[in-house]
Amino acid sequence: MSDDIAQLLQEVAETHHRVFRITDGVDPDWASWYADWLLQLSELPGLLGTTPVRSELVYALVQLDKEFTAKVSDEPWPSYYAADLIRRFSPAP
Repeated sequence: MSDDIAQLLQEVAETHHRVFRITDGVDPDWASWYADWLLQLSELPGLLGTTPVRSELVYALVQLDKEFTAKVSDEPWPSYYAADLIRRFSPAP
């Protein structure tokens, strides 16, 4: 599941960059765009087993971006984000 979510995150990043090509991908509200795409146009809710509240997903993406850019790691960002999104949003067994 983590790999599938990481692939979705990579896909949303590539899609966002294409949509915002005129600004070379620059979008100060990128997390809102990502959240909309992930919730409405991807398999994320099915993979997580729940549909996160949009504002919570936006918050999580912004927080993950800050955490990831502050740390030194060889781990790809989509894998890092995927693991955290699973932890935050997957329903307890």
